[in-house]
Amino acid sequence: MKTLLLIALGSALVNNVVLSQFLGLCPFLGVSKKTNTAAGMGAAVVFVITLSSFLAAIVYRFILVPFNLTYLNTIVFILLIAALVQFVEMFLKKVSPSLYQALGVYLPLITTNCAVLGVALTNVSKSYDILTSVVNGFGTAVGFAIAIIILAGIRERTEHNDIPAPFKGMPITLITAGLMAIAFIGFSGVI
Repeated sequence: MKTLLLIALGSALVNNVVLSQFLGLCPFLGVSKKTNTAAGMGAAVVFVITLSSFLAAIVYRFILVPFNLTYLNTIVFILLIAALVQFVEMFLKKVSPSLYQALGVYLPLITTNCAVLGVALTNVSKSYDILTSVVNGFGTAVGFAIAIIILAGIRERTEHNDIPAPFKGMPITLITAGLMAIAFIGFSGVI
C-alpha cells in the first residue's frame, strides 16, 4: 500500500506529466484560460488516463503478451484511447453540453494527447501490474489536473494586470508555466 501511495504521489507531483515530462502541453496551454474549463478538462483527462491505464494493462497482459504481439502495443493503445475519448465526448455532450462546448476542439485532442499514451507506455516499460498501472495512471492524471487548474487560476488573475505588451497572451503563460515547473521541482525531495 505504501508503494502505491508513493507511485501516485510521485507521478502527480514529482514527475508531473506536464511540468517535468512536458507531455500534454497542447490542452494544458489551450484550455487553461478559465478555471471551470480547466477543471472539466482535468476531470476528463483523469477519467481517460485512469481507464486507459486499466484497459491497456489488461490488453497488454492478457492479449498482447500471451500471443507474442507486444510490438503492437503502441497501435493498440492508440485505438483504445481513441475509443475511450469518443465515449467521454458522447457522455459530456449528453450530460454537460456547456462543458462540451467550452472544451471545444481540445476534447477530441485528448485522443492525440501524448500524456495519455505516455502513461500507458510507461506502465508497460516499467512492468507494472494492473493495480499499479491504474494507480500510476490516476496519479499522473491528477497531476495534470492540478497543473492545469493552477495555471488557469493564475491566468484568470493576470488577465487584467498591467503586463508589458510583448509579454501579453502566450508569452506570459509560458513564463508562468516555466515558473510552475520550477516550483514543482521542489517536490522532488519529498519522495
